[in-house]
Amino acid sequence: RGDVVLTVTAPFMLPYAVAAAARLKGARSALIMHDLFPDVLVMAGLLKPGSIVTMTMRAANSLMFRALNAVITIGRDAERPLLSYSGMTRNKIRFIPNWATLVAAPRPVAADNPFRKALSADFVVGLSGNLGFTHDPEIVFEAARLLRAEPGIHFLLSGWGIGFERLKQLQAEANLPNVSFLGRVEDGELEAFLAAANLWIIPYRKDVAGGSVPSRFYNLLAVGRPVVLVSEPEAEAALTVVENGLGWVVTPGRADQLAEAIRAASRSDAVAMAERAVKAAAKFDRVTAMNAYAGLIDELLRNTELAERR
Repeated sequence: RGDVVLTVTAPFMLPYAVAAAARLKGARSALIMHDLFPDVLVMAGLLKPGSIVTMTMRAANSLMFRALNAVITIGRDAERPLLSYSGMTRNKIRFIPNWATLVAAPRPVAADNPFRKALSADFVVGLSGNLGFTHDPEIVFEAARLLRAEPGIHFLLSGWGIGFERLKQLQAEANLPNVSFLGRVEDGELEAFLAAANLWIIPYRKDVAGGSVPSRFYNLLAVGRPVVLVSEPEAEAALTVVENGLGWVVTPGRADQLAEAIRAASRSDAVAMAERAVKAAAKFDRVTAMNAYAGLIDELLRNTELAERR
Protein backbone atom coordinates (compact mmCIF):
# COMPACT_ATOMS: atom_id res chain seq x y z
CA ARG A 1 0.00 0.00 0.00
CA GLY A 2 1.30 3.39 -1.04
CA ASP A 3 3.92 1.96 -3.41
CA VAL A 4 4.18 2.74 -7.13
CA VAL A 5 4.28 -0.26 -9.47
CA LEU A 6 5.83 0.21 -12.93
CA THR A 7 4.91 -2.37 -15.57
CA VAL A 8 5.28 -3.05 -19.29
CA THR A 9 3.00 -4.54 -21.97
CA ALA A 10 4.69 -7.95 -22.28
CA PRO A 11 3.89 -10.66 -21.46
CA PHE A 12 0.39 -9.90 -22.63
CA MET A 13 -1.53 -10.39 -19.35
CA LEU A 14 1.03 -8.64 -17.13
CA PRO A 15 -0.37 -5.07 -17.21
CA TYR A 16 -3.91 -6.27 -16.46
CA ALA A 17 -2.68 -8.24 -13.45
CA VAL A 18 -0.54 -5.38 -12.16
CA ALA A 19 -3.29 -2.77 -12.53
CA ALA A 20 -5.80 -5.01 -10.71
CA ALA A 21 -3.38 -5.97 -7.93
CA ALA A 22 -2.31 -2.36 -7.37
CA ARG A 23 -5.93 -1.23 -7.20
CA LEU A 24 -6.82 -3.93 -4.68
CA LYS A 25 -3.73 -3.25 -2.58
CA GLY A 26 -4.06 0.52 -2.56
CA ALA A 27 -0.85 1.03 -4.54
CA ARG A 28 -0.37 3.29 -7.55
CA SER A 29 0.43 1.91 -10.98
CA ALA A 30 2.02 3.13 -14.20
CA LEU A 31 2.29 1.33 -17.54
CA ILE A 32 5.05 1.80 -20.13
CA MET A 33 3.15 1.45 -23.40
CA HIS A 34 5.47 -0.38 -25.83
CA ASP A 35 2.72 -1.99 -27.92
CA LEU A 36 -1.00 -1.24 -27.85
CA PHE A 37 -3.06 -4.42 -28.21
CA PRO A 38 -5.40 -5.20 -29.90
CA ASP A 39 -4.81 -2.07 -31.98
CA VAL A 40 -1.55 -3.28 -33.55
CA LEU A 41 -3.16 -6.64 -34.36
CA VAL A 42 -5.99 -4.84 -36.14
CA MET A 43 -3.48 -2.63 -37.98
CA ALA A 44 -1.58 -5.72 -39.11
CA GLY A 45 -4.78 -7.35 -40.37
CA LEU A 46 -4.63 -10.20 -37.86
CA LEU A 47 -7.86 -9.16 -36.14
CA LYS A 48 -10.99 -7.51 -37.48
CA PRO A 49 -12.03 -4.23 -35.79
CA GLY A 50 -15.47 -5.54 -34.82
CA SER A 51 -14.56 -9.10 -33.87
CA ILE A 52 -15.46 -10.54 -30.47
CA VAL A 53 -11.77 -10.90 -29.58
CA THR A 54 -11.05 -7.27 -30.47
CA MET A 55 -14.06 -5.90 -28.58
CA THR A 56 -13.25 -8.05 -25.53
CA MET A 57 -9.67 -6.83 -25.45
CA ARG A 58 -10.76 -3.21 -25.86
CA ALA A 59 -13.22 -3.58 -22.96
CA ALA A 60 -10.46 -5.05 -20.79
CA ASN A 61 -8.18 -2.17 -21.78
CA SER A 62 -10.77 0.41 -20.76
CA LEU A 63 -10.98 -1.15 -17.30
CA MET A 64 -7.19 -1.33 -17.05
CA PHE A 65 -6.69 2.29 -18.13
CA ARG A 66 -9.27 3.42 -15.61
CA ALA A 67 -7.33 1.61 -12.85
CA LEU A 68 -3.90 2.90 -13.89
CA ASN A 69 -2.60 6.19 -12.50
CA ALA A 70 -0.29 6.91 -15.44
CA VAL A 71 0.51 5.59 -18.91
CA ILE A 72 3.97 6.32 -20.30
CA THR A 73 4.17 6.56 -24.08
CA ILE A 74 7.44 6.28 -26.00
CA GLY A 75 5.92 8.06 -28.99
CA ARG A 76 3.79 11.17 -29.35
CA ASP A 77 1.63 9.35 -31.87
CA ALA A 78 0.32 7.00 -29.16
CA GLU A 79 -1.90 9.64 -27.56
CA ARG A 80 -4.65 9.52 -30.18
CA PRO A 81 -5.31 5.74 -30.05
CA LEU A 82 -5.04 5.76 -26.25
CA LEU A 83 -7.68 8.44 -25.93
CA SER A 84 -10.09 6.30 -27.96
CA TYR A 85 -10.52 4.19 -24.79
CA SER A 86 -13.18 5.26 -22.31
CA GLY A 87 -10.95 4.65 -19.30
CA MET A 88 -8.13 6.90 -20.53
CA THR A 89 -7.77 10.63 -19.84
CA ARG A 90 -5.12 13.01 -21.18
CA ASN A 91 -3.80 13.90 -17.72
CA LYS A 92 -2.64 10.28 -17.23
CA ILE A 93 -0.40 10.28 -20.32
CA ARG A 94 3.32 11.02 -20.04
CA PHE A 95 5.66 11.05 -23.05
CA ILE A 96 9.13 9.65 -22.20
CA PRO A 97 11.02 8.50 -25.33
CA ASN A 98 13.50 5.65 -25.34
CA TRP A 99 17.22 6.32 -25.70
CA ALA A 100 20.33 5.30 -27.61
CA THR A 101 22.43 2.62 -25.92
CA LEU A 102 25.50 3.61 -27.97
CA VAL A 103 27.52 6.79 -27.44
CA ALA A 104 26.40 9.47 -29.88
CA ALA A 105 29.42 10.19 -32.11
CA PRO A 106 30.05 10.04 -35.87
CA ARG A 107 31.46 6.71 -37.07
CA PRO A 108 33.16 6.91 -40.48
CA VAL A 109 32.18 4.52 -43.23
CA ALA A 110 35.37 2.45 -43.35
CA ALA A 111 36.35 0.03 -46.10
CA ASP A 112 37.94 -2.30 -43.53
CA ASN A 113 34.72 -2.61 -41.52
CA PRO A 114 34.33 -6.39 -41.04
CA PHE A 115 30.75 -6.29 -42.26
CA ARG A 116 31.64 -4.40 -45.49
CA LYS A 117 34.73 -6.35 -46.55
CA ALA A 118 32.88 -8.83 -48.73
CA LEU A 119 30.82 -6.11 -50.46
CA SER A 120 32.02 -4.29 -53.57
CA ALA A 121 29.32 -1.62 -53.57
CA ASP A 122 30.13 1.90 -52.38
CA PHE A 123 26.69 2.47 -50.85
CA VAL A 124 25.31 -0.10 -48.39
CA VAL A 125 21.67 -0.10 -47.27
CA GLY A 126 21.10 -1.84 -43.94
CA LEU A 127 18.14 -3.53 -42.28
CA SER A 128 18.45 -5.09 -38.83
CA GLY A 129 16.59 -6.28 -35.75
CA ASN A 130 13.28 -8.01 -35.24
CA LEU A 131 10.75 -7.86 -38.06
CA GLY A 132 7.35 -8.70 -36.62
CA PHE A 133 3.78 -8.43 -37.84
CA THR A 134 3.88 -4.60 -37.79
CA HIS A 135 6.76 -4.57 -40.33
CA ASP A 136 6.69 -4.98 -44.10
CA PRO A 137 9.61 -7.06 -45.39
CA GLU A 138 8.31 -7.21 -48.94
CA ILE A 139 8.67 -3.48 -49.59
CA VAL A 140 12.39 -3.78 -48.79
CA PHE A 141 12.84 -6.71 -51.15
CA GLU A 142 10.86 -5.02 -53.92
CA ALA A 143 13.02 -1.89 -53.57
CA ALA A 144 16.10 -4.09 -53.91
CA ARG A 145 14.57 -5.62 -57.03
CA LEU A 146 14.01 -2.15 -58.50
CA LEU A 147 17.64 -1.24 -57.77
CA ARG A 148 19.24 -4.53 -58.89
CA ALA A 149 20.73 -2.92 -62.03
CA GLU A 150 22.62 -0.33 -59.96
CA PRO A 151 25.79 -2.11 -58.79
CA GLY A 152 26.85 0.76 -56.54
CA ILE A 153 23.97 0.03 -54.12
CA HIS A 154 23.85 -3.15 -52.00
CA PHE A 155 21.39 -4.36 -49.31
CA LEU A 156 22.82 -5.88 -46.12
CA LEU A 157 20.16 -7.64 -44.02
CA SER A 158 20.49 -9.11 -40.53
CA GLY A 159 17.76 -9.92 -38.05
CA TRP A 160 15.07 -12.34 -36.94
CA GLY A 161 11.32 -12.78 -36.81
CA ILE A 162 8.66 -13.69 -39.35
CA GLY A 163 9.65 -10.78 -41.55
CA PHE A 164 13.19 -12.04 -42.02
CA GLU A 165 11.92 -15.53 -42.79
CA ARG A 166 9.85 -13.95 -45.55
CA LEU A 167 12.87 -12.02 -46.86
CA LYS A 168 14.91 -15.22 -47.03
CA GLN A 169 12.10 -16.95 -48.88
CA LEU A 170 11.92 -14.13 -51.43
CA GLN A 171 15.69 -14.16 -51.92
CA ALA A 172 15.72 -17.94 -52.38
CA GLU A 173 13.24 -17.48 -55.23
CA ALA A 174 14.80 -14.40 -56.90
CA ASN A 175 18.51 -14.64 -55.96
CA LEU A 176 19.09 -10.89 -56.32
CA PRO A 177 22.80 -10.05 -56.70
CA ASN A 178 22.46 -6.87 -54.61
CA VAL A 179 21.16 -8.59 -51.44
CA SER A 180 23.24 -10.22 -48.70
CA PHE A 181 22.14 -11.83 -45.42
CA LEU A 182 24.04 -12.04 -42.16
CA GLY A 183 23.27 -14.04 -39.05
CA ARG A 184 22.03 -12.28 -35.95
CA VAL A 185 24.67 -9.77 -34.81
CA GLU A 186 25.77 -10.04 -31.18
CA ASP A 187 25.57 -7.00 -28.91
CA GLY A 188 29.35 -6.66 -28.84
CA GLU A 189 29.42 -6.26 -32.62
CA LEU A 190 26.40 -3.98 -32.88
CA GLU A 191 28.33 -0.71 -33.15
CA ALA A 192 30.53 -2.00 -35.98
CA PHE A 193 27.52 -3.45 -37.77
CA LEU A 194 25.49 -0.24 -37.58
CA ALA A 195 28.51 1.70 -38.83
CA ALA A 196 28.83 -0.67 -41.82
CA ALA A 197 25.84 0.74 -43.69
CA ASN A 198 25.52 4.18 -45.24
CA LEU A 199 21.76 4.18 -44.75
CA TRP A 200 19.27 2.21 -42.65
CA ILE A 201 15.68 1.24 -43.41
CA ILE A 202 12.85 0.86 -40.88
CA PRO A 203 9.87 -0.61 -42.80
CA TYR A 204 6.42 -0.40 -41.20
CA ARG A 205 3.11 -1.54 -42.60
CA LYS A 206 0.23 0.82 -43.24
CA ASP A 207 -1.66 2.29 -40.25
CA VAL A 208 0.85 1.28 -37.56
CA ALA A 209 1.37 4.85 -36.32
CA GLY A 210 0.53 5.07 -32.62
CA GLY A 211 0.87 1.35 -32.01
CA SER A 212 4.63 0.76 -32.14
CA VAL A 213 7.89 2.76 -31.94
CA PRO A 214 11.21 1.44 -33.34
CA SER A 215 13.67 1.62 -30.43
CA ARG A 216 16.51 0.65 -32.83
CA PHE A 217 16.01 4.09 -34.40
CA TYR A 218 18.00 5.90 -31.70
CA ASN A 219 21.14 3.76 -32.10
CA LEU A 220 21.08 4.38 -35.86
CA LEU A 221 21.19 8.09 -35.14
CA ALA A 222 23.90 7.61 -32.51
CA VAL A 223 26.35 6.19 -35.07
CA GLY A 224 25.58 9.09 -37.42
CA ARG A 225 23.49 7.36 -40.05
CA PRO A 226 20.45 8.70 -41.91
CA VAL A 227 17.32 6.56 -42.10
CA VAL A 228 14.51 5.84 -44.51
CA LEU A 229 11.35 5.30 -42.53
CA VAL A 230 8.40 3.55 -44.15
CA SER A 231 5.44 4.85 -42.15
CA GLU A 232 2.71 7.42 -41.86
CA PRO A 233 4.05 10.98 -41.37
CA GLU A 234 2.48 11.30 -37.91
CA ALA A 235 4.45 8.34 -36.48
CA GLU A 236 6.94 9.25 -33.73
CA ALA A 237 10.08 8.28 -35.66
CA ALA A 238 8.77 10.04 -38.78
CA LEU A 239 8.19 13.23 -36.80
CA THR A 240 11.75 13.06 -35.45
CA VAL A 241 13.19 12.46 -38.94
CA VAL A 242 11.37 15.43 -40.46
CA GLU A 243 11.91 17.79 -37.51
CA ASN A 244 15.68 17.19 -37.51
CA GLY A 245 16.41 16.50 -41.18
CA LEU A 246 17.59 12.95 -40.56
CA GLY A 247 16.50 11.16 -43.72
CA TRP A 248 13.37 10.27 -45.64
CA VAL A 249 9.80 9.19 -44.86
CA VAL A 250 8.04 7.15 -47.54
CA THR A 251 4.49 5.92 -47.89
CA PRO A 252 3.84 2.34 -46.69
CA GLY A 253 3.45 -0.06 -49.59
CA ARG A 254 5.28 2.18 -52.10
CA ALA A 255 8.45 0.31 -53.03
CA ASP A 256 9.07 2.80 -55.83
CA GLN A 257 9.24 5.64 -53.30
CA LEU A 258 11.60 3.61 -51.12
CA ALA A 259 13.89 2.90 -54.08
CA GLU A 260 13.92 6.57 -55.03
CA ALA A 261 14.71 7.60 -51.44
CA ILE A 262 17.66 5.18 -51.44
CA ARG A 263 18.91 6.70 -54.71
CA ALA A 264 18.56 10.18 -53.20
CA ALA A 265 20.45 9.07 -50.08
CA SER A 266 23.32 7.73 -52.21
CA ARG A 267 23.72 11.23 -53.69
CA SER A 268 23.17 13.23 -50.48
CA ASP A 269 25.62 15.11 -48.25
CA ALA A 270 26.48 12.28 -45.86
CA VAL A 271 28.64 14.42 -43.57
CA ALA A 272 25.96 17.01 -42.87
CA MET A 273 23.30 14.40 -42.26
CA ALA A 274 25.61 12.41 -39.96
CA GLU A 275 26.20 15.53 -37.86
CA ARG A 276 22.46 16.16 -37.55
CA ALA A 277 21.83 12.50 -36.64
CA VAL A 278 24.41 12.52 -33.85
CA LYS A 279 23.10 15.83 -32.53
CA ALA A 280 19.56 14.44 -32.46
CA ALA A 281 20.69 11.20 -30.78
CA ALA A 282 22.26 13.19 -27.96
CA LYS A 283 18.76 14.39 -26.99
CA PHE A 284 17.61 10.81 -26.46
CA ASP A 285 19.77 10.20 -23.42
CA ARG A 286 19.38 7.49 -20.78
CA VAL A 287 19.95 9.89 -17.90
CA THR A 288 17.28 12.26 -19.23
CA ALA A 289 14.80 9.40 -19.55
CA MET A 290 15.60 7.99 -16.09
CA ASN A 291 15.13 11.43 -14.54
CA ALA A 292 11.72 11.66 -16.23
CA TYR A 293 10.72 8.23 -14.86
CA ALA A 294 11.94 9.17 -11.38
CA GLY A 295 10.04 12.44 -11.58
CA LEU A 296 6.80 10.69 -12.50
CA ILE A 297 7.14 8.13 -9.70
CA ASP A 298 7.91 10.90 -7.21
CA GLU A 299 4.84 12.77 -8.46
CA LEU A 300 2.65 9.71 -7.94
CA LEU A 301 4.07 9.16 -4.45
CA ARG A 302 3.70 12.75 -3.32
CA ASN A 303 0.68 14.12 -5.17
CA THR A 304 -2.35 12.56 -3.50
CA GLU A 305 -4.80 14.28 -5.85
CA LEU A 306 -3.09 12.92 -8.97
CA ALA A 307 -2.63 9.45 -7.49
CA GLU A 308 -6.32 9.15 -6.72
CA ARG A 309 -7.57 10.23 -10.14
CA ARG A 310 -9.23 7.52 -12.14
